[in-house]
Amino acid sequence: MPMSDYLRQLRAHVGSSLILVPCVTALVFDEHRRLLLVRHAQEDVWGLVGGAIEPDESPEDAVVREAWEETGLHVRPTGLRAVLGGPQFRVTYPNGDEVGYVAAVFDCQQIGGTLRPDGQEVIEAKFFDCSGWPTLSAYAQALAPIITATNVPTLGPVKWNPPALPTA
Repeated sequence: MPMSDYLRQLRAHVGSSLILVPCVTALVFDEHRRLLLVRHAQEDVWGLVGGAIEPDESPEDAVVREAWEETGLHVRPTGLRAVLGGPQFRVTYPNGDEVGYVAAVFDCQQIGGTLRPDGQEVIEAKFFDCSGWPTLSAYAQALAPIITATNVPTLGPVKWNPPALPTA
């Protein structure tokens, strides 16, 4: 995935050190409840539509923009499925850059456009039945239980607790 100018400038200051990056994911289902998956040019696995939120961009605008850029589809976010982060969303890229993604995952409805991968970042885009997904990226695998859940939680389990208060 190409790096934005903002992240390129940030990397010039911090090098390959871990940075947290807010991002969005679009879960686009067709009328048959098939999920839109994309195959990125740099990987031979299928993933989900999405990407980084740009400075001053709302997550809702980012998910619409990313869907358009990657697939040619105009989508409308219909709900927030989850907000996720943690170790399973940490990536070390081949150049050594470390990123911890914090993802807002949206259910989206197609309202226009024509399915066409951009040919640079995404080389293939296709709807798949949830029982017959191809090989998925680690990120998409981590989201699989949330994608297929019928009772969708909007928040993950809380693992952090405040430290015990000192007794007087």
